[in-house]
Amino acid sequence: MLLKSDFFQRPTLTVAEELLGQILCREKPSGGSVRAVITEVEAYDGHDDKASHASRGITPRNEIMFDTGGYWYVYLCYGVHWMLNITTGEKGYPAAVLIRGLDIIQGPGRVTKQLEIDKSLNKKKANPNTQLWIESSPISIPQKAIQRTPRIGVDYAGPEWSQKDYRFVLNT
Repeated sequence: MLLKSDFFQRPTLTVAEELLGQILCREKPSGGSVRAVITEVEAYDGHDDKASHASRGITPRNEIMFDTGGYWYVYLCYGVHWMLNITTGEKGYPAAVLIRGLDIIQGPGRVTKQLEIDKSLNKKKANPNTQLWIESSPISIPQKAIQRTPRIGVDYAGPEWSQKDYRFVLNT
């Protein structure tokens, strides 16, 4: 069953944790489809989060983070890898969750490469019409299967923000 906008229009850390175990679905432009379990995510939560693109205010690049939850935020990292995020929360509150890993592949750059995700999906609604969406899993994830750790690669945000346990990993 499709996860609808109201799933994403909740607090970012709640959405991030509850994305674990859900099914990322992609109809690839080259043909074929992929359905994979989300196993690793990172939360970027609000104006004050120094690791978030939104910490410096609204820009053409990050403006979708300020919209309501349920939209894709896709950007190029280091000029090499596309990063796939889903926006969360209410309009005006900038937040998103980075999809870092799936049961079939680990690493956010590898995820987007394998699923043929690029900027053409930026600012699109997460639903089958855009060929990229998330479905609910029939399996309930026990709390003991979820590990929370600091985010990866955000040392520039300083210890207050880089050490927050905003990374969620599904231990299998």
